[in-house]
Amino acid sequence: MRDWVEWHQAYEDPASGLSARLRSVRQHLARAVGQAPPGPVRLVSLCAGQGHDVIGVLGDHPRRDEVTAVLVESDPRNAELARRRAAAAGLAQVTVRQADASQPGTFADALPADVLLLCGIFGNVSDDDIERTVAASPALCAAGATVIWTRHRRPPDLTPRIRGWFTGAGFEEVAFDTLDTITLAGVGVGRLRRPSHAGLPSGPLFAFRQT
Repeated sequence: MRDWVEWHQAYEDPASGLSARLRSVRQHLARAVGQAPPGPVRLVSLCAGQGHDVIGVLGDHPRRDEVTAVLVESDPRNAELARRRAAAAGLAQVTVRQADASQPGTFADALPADVLLLCGIFGNVSDDDIERTVAASPALCAAGATVIWTRHRRPPDLTPRIRGWFTGAGFEEVAFDTLDTITLAGVGVGRLRRPSHAGLPSGPLFAFRQT
């Protein structure tokens, strides 16, 4: 079993692939929050880890007080570290839930999301689970919502198919960053073109591989 707290230590190295990916995600997240319609903004981050992306952006974002964020993380140590980070940044509107992010029922009350983060998931689950999660994403989002996702581009590179799955699910691609780091990371951004009339999936969206 991977130690997910130890895995986060790579964020401390500004030259690491994870740090490069984080910078890209933060840039797109800051832009998505800024471009959301006036009024309250609902943000949901699945498999949120220690919240480096959300907390790092909202801490000094001009619209920080308009954002209600729910971070879902199964690892109790990472969830506690995320809570401490949010408190230190004065982000009382950021809620960290220690729960299984693959189960929509654990965050259904925070939906529909205006911004949905699916970062750090697609490199750890099966191809079928990725396709299932993408297909379910419109049901998690408000019309016009932004989704931000990540996946490595190591051979065989699945990102072209993932981009196609998002397009087929009703998302217009806004950006796709290719980061030429050792991890060959990709960061995708899409905007939901039409609202979904489907209900939330009853089963899990994905299952992490035991590595």
